[in-house]
Amino acid sequence: MEMSDLTVAEFERIDERPAHEKNGWMMLFVVIAVFVASIALFAVGLVLNTDTDLNGTIALTFVGVFGWVCTMVLAFGFKLLQPNEAYVFTLFGKYYGTLKREGFFWVNPFCASVNPARLSTAASRKLSLKAMTLNNEKQKVNDEEGNPIEISVVVIWRITNTARAVFNVENYMAYLSTQCDAAIRQVARQYPYDVSSGGDEKSLRGSAQEIADVLREEIQRRTHMSGIEILEARISHLAYAPEIAAAMLQRQQASAIIAARQKIVEGAVSMVQMALNKLSDENIVELDDERKAQMVSNLLVVLCGNKDAQPIVNSGSIF
Repeated sequence: MEMSDLTVAEFERIDERPAHEKNGWMMLFVVIAVFVASIALFAVGLVLNTDTDLNGTIALTFVGVFGWVCTMVLAFGFKLLQPNEAYVFTLFGKYYGTLKREGFFWVNPFCASVNPARLSTAASRKLSLKAMTLNNEKQKVNDEEGNPIEISVVVIWRITNTARAVFNVENYMAYLSTQCDAAIRQVARQYPYDVSSGGDEKSLRGSAQEIADVLREEIQRRTHMSGIEILEARISHLAYAPEIAAAMLQRQQASAIIAARQKIVEGAVSMVQMALNKLSDENIVELDDERKAQMVSNLLVVLCGNKDAQPIVNSGSIF
């Protein structure tokens, strides 16, 4: 079912924006400094515990413990990214931003990273921006002529808009797989499996590049709102369904035999015509219509027969 333009526009309102991050090495120095200072204040508080300044002792001990807790919380904000990886952060339920640059960073430790695909696969909380391959299972569909066929595709794709991939669909990998199945059915219904007449009509088997381009555009149109770019889509398996495979094989064999016979007959007729012309032009022998017809018949039998002809030599007169 196609979505309305209004619904698509609502989904496209969500767009990717960079997250607010800080240099990880600088924040690591700050966290270590705060940690050392808190330990020092806590130790000083314990030393002053024997003195008469009880309020100062409690204050130093409290500041030391508070500083230690803060360092533990701040430590959760460190993030490490490899090339072609990304974090999508939410802060108290709202989209905070996307971190896509490789390196060592620090972000708000209360931000939560989101990756819906990790619930169904072994993926981590990071989103991969690399080119990935989807190999859908074979499915049975009908071609333009209504023949049941088995078909599967290989799709090479990547994420270009992390916010749409995370927030517009429940699971972008499952969504892509479902849309690929729908696109295959849509494209397969528009073309026959094969063209037996040898014309210029496109077919699933004979027009691989054209069908691949149409399939890629169809999948891209269906997955645009999910922030996914389709790099390539090609048919990886194409065959008649088992229930009609034998009949279709016989039809293909019959078509091949007819085409071969037609070629043989065309060649035989041209060779007979050439033989008659040579005999007539060089005045080798004069043949009447009856003898020409007999000669044509004999030559066609020899040239068009399935087996080698057994010649009979006439030692007498032919008249």
